[in-house]
Amino acid sequence: MTTTLSLEQEVARLIVEALHLETAPEDIDPEAPLFGDGLGLDSIDALEIALAVSKRYGFQLRSDDERNHRIFASLRALAAHIETHRTA
Repeated sequence: MTTTLSLEQEVARLIVEALHLETAPEDIDPEAPLFGDGLGLDSIDALEIALAVSKRYGFQLRSDDERNHRIFASLRALAAHIETHRTA
């Protein structure tokens, strides 16, 4: 559990840095949607996050993956996906 929380915090920092958000990483609710009414991100933001994840964790998030709406559903979902697929 500590590893998951730590990875969530790391991914929150990555999102804030990659998108130059004015939100503090610790203010991102791990369960809240990243897009729409949650954090309010859009498809361009998803591309930026995918690039940052690729550089940091060593695997590709593909734009044509039918699971993307689940992968990017929340900070927690994204961190869980990274934990499963990371190579770095």
